[in-house]
Formats: sequence, C-alpha cells, structure tokens
Amino acid sequence: MTATRSRLMVRALAVLAASTFVTAGGTAQQGAVTMKGRAPVSAEILKVKVPRPAEVDLPNGIHLMLLEDHRVPLVTFQLQIPGAGGYFDPADQLGLAQMTATMMREGTSKQTTLQISEMLETKASTVTVGAGLSSVTSTVSGSSLTENFADTFALAADILLRPSFPQEEFDRYKTRTKTGLVQQRSQPGFLASERFSKLMYGSHPSGRASLTPEAIDKVTRDALVNFHKTKYVPDHAVLAIAGDISMAEARKAIDAHLGGWAKAGVPAPKTDEPGAPPAGQVHFVARPDSVQTTIWVGSPAISRTSPDYDIVTVMNAVIGGGPTGRLFTKLREEKGYTYGAYSNVSQVPYRGHWLASMDVRSEVTEAAMTDLMAEIARMRTEPVPQKEFDDKRRGIIASFALTLESPQAVIANHITRWIYKLPPDYWEKLPDRIMAVTQAQVQEAAKKYLDPARLQIVTVGGATIGEIVKKFGPVTMYDVNGNVIK
Repeated sequence: MTATRSRLMVRALAVLAASTFVTAGGTAQQGAVTMKGRAPVSAEILKVKVPRPAEVDLPNGIHLMLLEDHRVPLVTFQLQIPGAGGYFDPADQLGLAQMTATMMREGTSKQTTLQISEMLETKASTVTVGAGLSSVTSTVSGSSLTENFADTFALAADILLRPSFPQEEFDRYKTRTKTGLVQQRSQPGFLASERFSKLMYGSHPSGRASLTPEAIDKVTRDALVNFHKTKYVPDHAVLAIAGDISMAEARKAIDAHLGGWAKAGVPAPKTDEPGAPPAGQVHFVARPDSVQTTIWVGSPAISRTSPDYDIVTVMNAVIGGGPTGRLFTKLREEKGYTYGAYSNVSQVPYRGHWLASMDVRSEVTEAAMTDLMAEIARMRTEPVPQKEFDDKRRGIIASFALTLESPQAVIANHITRWIYKLPPDYWEKLPDRIMAVTQAQVQEAAKKYLDPARLQIVTVGGATIGEIVKKFGPVTMYDVNGNVIK
C-alpha cells in the first residue's frame, strides 16, 4: 500500500461525506442536489439517529468505545488519559505535561525518532501525543488504513508505554521552542489570548497561555520520566476507536499491546473552580506599527455540565456562532470592518467563558467596537425575533446532523458524553433539548452572562488605538511582554 493510494482513500471518504445529506425524516440520501435560485427551507425539525458505539470496561480500567463503520478502509483511535494534562503540572515546573507528551513521540526503547517517522510515512499512518498547558487529559491519537492498523496501533502503544526521552532530542526541542516563543510575541492573536486568559482565570491553570524560557529551562529529562511514570496510567482512561474494524479485531490489538499496562490504583483526578475575575474593564496591548486591531470581548460563563448549557449554546448561535450570527452579519457583511467576527463558549469541567473576537482595520476600531458592544446589549434588552430564533435552533440541529456522517465526529461526541458523565441518550435528545429552549431563557441568559459589569475587553493594536479604547471604559495598558505601561 503506497502513500498515494492512502491519499486516494482519504479523498474517497471526503467525497462520500460531501455527497450525503440527512433529510427531515433522518434518512441518508445519495447523489447531488440541484439548487434553483434559492436553498430549500423546511419548517420540520430533523429527526436524527445517532450511532452508538459498543462500550466495555477493560480489566486495567480503560473504558473502550468502538464504532464500526465499514464504508471506507480507514481506522482512527484516540486514547485520553485524565490526570496527564498540563492542569496537573507541579507549580515549579509549568509546561511539564506538554513537554512530556511532545517528547514521547521522539523515541522509544525500541525505535528512534527517525525510525518512527519512516514507519509512519511508509504506512501512510499518523500517531500523535499532546497535552495542553491547562488540559485535564493527555491524548494519544492515530489513524491508518485498515490493513495497517495492527502495525500503527503497535507503534502507538510503544510510544505510550516505552518512551525513552532521548536527551539530545530534548535539548533540540528546548532550543526550537524558545526560539518560537520570541516569534510568538509578534502575533497579536497570542497577545490577546495571553491577556484574556490571565484576566479570566488568574492563577488557575486555565490562566496559562504559553510556556516561558524560564519554565523550559527548569524541566529536566528526569522530570519527564517521572511524570510519565506517575501520570500515564490506564485507571480512568478512555480509548475510542472508529472506522473499518470489528470489536474482535480491536480487542486482539489491545490485548496484545496494552494488556500489560497495569492499573495503578490512583483516584480519579479532580479540578477546582477558578476564582472570580476582576470587574469588567478595558485592556490595551500596545503593538507598535500594527495596521489592524485585534479585539476580544468576553465574560465568565459556565461549565460543560451546567444546566444552562443548551440555553447558552442557542444564545451564542444567535450572536456569533458562525457566518449567520449577528456579529458576522453586521460587522463583515453590512459594514465590511473585518473578514470575520465570531463568538464561542468554552467547554471545560469548571466555570469557563464566553468570548467574541475579530480583527479590524485600525481606522474602524471605534466603529467596530461600538457595533460589537451594541449587539451584546441588544441580546440583553430585546427578545430574539421568532423567525431568527427558529432558524438558529434548526441550524444547530442541522449542523449536528451533518457531523453524523463522520464516524470520527460521532465517536468524539461519545467521548465528551463519557468524560462529562452525561446521560447515555444525551446526543439523541439534543434536537428536543435545543427546540425546548425559549426566547425568554436566551434573553435571561444574556442578561446573566453578558453583563457589562463582567465583560473584559482586550485590544491589541498601534499606539493611536490606546486613546480610542478609552471611550469604552477605564484602560490598563501593557507592552508586548505583558508589562503594565505606567
């Protein structure tokens, strides 16, 4: 099997997904759809049938999910390990989880990093390991053609269980990463993210935006080895496999390569709530010679398991969830201030945030911010008109229905359901829950979560922008290194 053939297989999968749509009755139809002048609009609510994976708890604590889909000879897998993410970094070794995950891919007791790369290239497969600076979990994921799954999974297990953390590769990683940190500070998006994270979460792990040179220098190879030994345990892990594979085939690979991964007897990791952010105000990061302004406006919101989650999802869809949201329509389509204006709700096990963001030309900064704040105020003071409200609710359901054509997206939803201990029928009942949300509930949610007293406004731009943003409240000014400008 060549890499060229693999690419053709992946292309076939994309064509299959693109040529399939879901009708109001919930059945899949094949073939092209001819649009004549306008898109058809149905008032009916899509009836979705969500595929459910087979699930089993393995003796070492791993929760296995397997979703069979034999349409394309492709298999993907994802192993999430709670407790191995950056959330659990020691206070004096921030970034340890991220560095451990990255370095696991750089060699094992059996193979060098070059041999790993050559094998993956030959098999047209992927294996990655990742852990965010504030993530609760570490993730080992991979993909392969069906005929290469056994070899690819064996490699992933080798990387998971027997990383060698070669010192030479670790030294190279440190040098590359510290160089990247310098370049990172030239990016306005990073500067906005850094400031917003610190405002919203303070000293909580979610307040971390980046590694620092000092943190990188503190972490040793021995620290990587110890973190891997103590945190990479199977007790509370979930392994999700989707694609052209049976349960018998999956269990054979798991028993062969993860059967010796012993349970450690550790308790399930827990997270804490972040403290309350400061009262809302304006924060300006001066970035000399900027020709545009980056604008982030956000507020503390909810956890993924909040009873308000569906309501806030609809609220967000109205104001900025996608190219039909009010922010995109107003600021791009009507005013031409930006290439895109969107909003989103974080999905974390503790109190998260709501955030709207955009990049605009410097000369329209004031007008764009005025319109953005007006749309936020409108969500609080006016009920959403019935047609717009119905369109947004149906749009959420239709977008969800489209994802059901991808076994990878389906299994990802079930991982979310398992991690957050949601009901077994959570996804099946999504359409009913969304349609049960009312205009009054959305307006009340906007009053609660988009309260001007809680909004943090972060802007990054040229020196002249500092005077403009003062019109929107008291301003604290920073340089690109995060230092307050007196």
